[in-house]
Amino acid sequence: MVNDYDVVVLDRDLPLVHGDDVCRTLVEEGRTARILMLTASGAVEERVEGLTIGADDYLPKPFAFSELVARVRTLGRRVPATPPELRAADVEVDPGRRRATRGGRELNLAPKEFAVLEVLLGAGGRTVSAEELLERAWDEFADPFTNTVRVTVMKLRRKLGEPQVIETLPGAGYRITP
Repeated sequence: MVNDYDVVVLDRDLPLVHGDDVCRTLVEEGRTARILMLTASGAVEERVEGLTIGADDYLPKPFAFSELVARVRTLGRRVPATPPELRAADVEVDPGRRRATRGGRELNLAPKEFAVLEVLLGAGGRTVSAEELLERAWDEFADPFTNTVRVTVMKLRRKLGEPQVIETLPGAGYRITP
């Protein structure tokens, strides 16, 4: 999942991959989205299994659309957990306080620089493409052909200082080095 969502409505009987596998993956990745599982089976055992693997709610088919909307709204109102502090080497980001440090030194980051650093640290060493950074740190109106990601990463590197912790993988994206 590229974006973070408040609520995911997940059909258990997907054609290519089972909804249970998608639910397990979302939970294993630590996604904070609430999961509403839908299925044609309303058996108690099925509902218990869906809730056990990580779904927050379960709605058997057929259902009234108004009930689905009410359940999504209810799940969306739940207060999300405080985002965890993100760390790699001596770089730390506290998303809840909008604070970033390197080696204990407070970093004065612009909002987009902070967002890029947060996404990169949150990826846990995984390579993050420029397209994903555009999608997650900018809004939907960002020009996909712009060099804004490259420029923002360059400014962020300067503010982070030496040794460099953001690695560029040509043609793939960026990642935080351990």
